[in-house]
Amino acid sequence: MKTNVAGFIVAALVALMALPASARAQSLNGLWDATVIVNSVEIPFRLELSSTGTGAKGSFFNGDEKLTSTTGSFEHGALVLSFDEYETKLEATLKDGRLEGQYSRGTRGAPYPFQAKRFAPVKVDAANVPSIAGLWNVQVQSSKGESAWQLIVRQSGGEVSAAILRVDGDTGTLTGTFADGRFVLSHFSGARPLRVELTPQADGTLAVVQNKDNPLTAIRSEIARAKGLPEPSDPSRFTTMRDPTEPLRFSFPDLAGKTVSNTDDRFRGKVVIVSISGSWCPNCHDEAPFLVELYRKYRGRGLEIVSLSFEEAAQLKNPTRLRAFNKRYGIEYTVLLPGEPRELADKLPQAVNLNSFPTTFYLGRDGRVRGVHAGFPGKASGKFHQDTKDEVTADVERLLNERVPTSQR
Repeated sequence: MKTNVAGFIVAALVALMALPASARAQSLNGLWDATVIVNSVEIPFRLELSSTGTGAKGSFFNGDEKLTSTTGSFEHGALVLSFDEYETKLEATLKDGRLEGQYSRGTRGAPYPFQAKRFAPVKVDAANVPSIAGLWNVQVQSSKGESAWQLIVRQSGGEVSAAILRVDGDTGTLTGTFADGRFVLSHFSGARPLRVELTPQADGTLAVVQNKDNPLTAIRSEIARAKGLPEPSDPSRFTTMRDPTEPLRFSFPDLAGKTVSNTDDRFRGKVVIVSISGSWCPNCHDEAPFLVELYRKYRGRGLEIVSLSFEEAAQLKNPTRLRAFNKRYGIEYTVLLPGEPRELADKLPQAVNLNSFPTTFYLGRDGRVRGVHAGFPGKASGKFHQDTKDEVTADVERLLNERVPTSQR
């Protein structure tokens, strides 16, 4: 599979082998094969490290995307990397060419045990590898009421990259290889840790096992459609308004404590995007760059964006992670703090079936909701990612081209 990741690997190996053996033994520089253990499941992933003096950097991969540490140090064999926009920290000790430590997640649960060793290429035997590339329908009964998910698979010989797309977004790019009759894929980019096994069945389906969950069945999408099986939920119809004739109401504090409301002059006669978000939410990280792009492109034509960022209690008192999130993506639009994630439905009672982070409301110049989109497919979702961006952009342009109501002038 020819990707930018492969290019990183080759470059790192060339640089590493150019160093003397003694320097290689002490240097962090290069690629590492790492694992975290989450709920007793070992999840492998690729990590890139570098150090200069006592400073250090580390990068996770999400397909071709890199998430690089905010700050880092490497002194006396101790590595510390901080990722401020996730409020996480990687701490490990280098000994005998191996790193061992933990990945801490602030107040969001116990740390993940971590270990890593130098990257070593693994030869993949492409002989007799079944072809599973394409789009699959995964039959499921989810807690959000979904009856199916999308499984998107790309394949080159025995190597596979994939993503599972649910109504709230995707898993990030899962990568892995074929061995012993199954494809074993994994993902960890500082968030969304997941191990997935895809086992081809004699009837042409795939057995899909996430971590240690019970197997699900994936059927090629065209076959599932021909059989009349349930389709994945339509994100544009998943969440609705109780009364679409009423304007969407909000009134919450910003990061400086000042209350901002939908009736404020800054929104009068404007097209407004209201995004339900949270700095803890990986799929919200996927959506943020797109919202930033929209705001820069259309602000001058009358677009405003409001992020309602639902954060844990500690972050509501001191939103350090949210500030880092805003800084990372260059967010210039309005960001408000409505409450904790569990309060979502209570804080926005006008919406029906509002249970996905992110969910985005599109308001016309009269303040009424003209569309709602649950979730956001990231780059790992390929065509679904681009299609969503194209559809939303077209909808925003259509709303901007509407006349300002007399009452809003």
